[in-house]
Amino acid sequence: MGCPGSDWLTWAFRVGRVSIDHLGETPVYLQLAAILRDRIKSGELEVGRPLPSYLTLTQEYAVARGTAAKAVGVLVAEKLVRIVPGKGAYVIAKRTPRD
Repeated sequence: MGCPGSDWLTWAFRVGRVSIDHLGETPVYLQLAAILRDRIKSGELEVGRPLPSYLTLTQEYAVARGTAAKAVGVLVAEKLVRIVPGKGAYVIAKRTPRD
């Protein structure tokens, strides 16, 4: 699978208004966590509502399931999201304790 454009070193997978830079210095899971964090803080992902499923995240952001799970784990550690076994990940706060 080739990269779009002629310069593959600067290739970034475009997703609507945000991008994941698959070849950049910042790990992809941290980029995805930042995108989800911003969506939570903006209210696009509302408190009490589920995050998109891992499958949806893999499709929307062209990442592996493990990468999506690791990004959600970052948000769990920040106390923005909690995992409900058998149900999914749910937004529990708009701000981290340090905000």
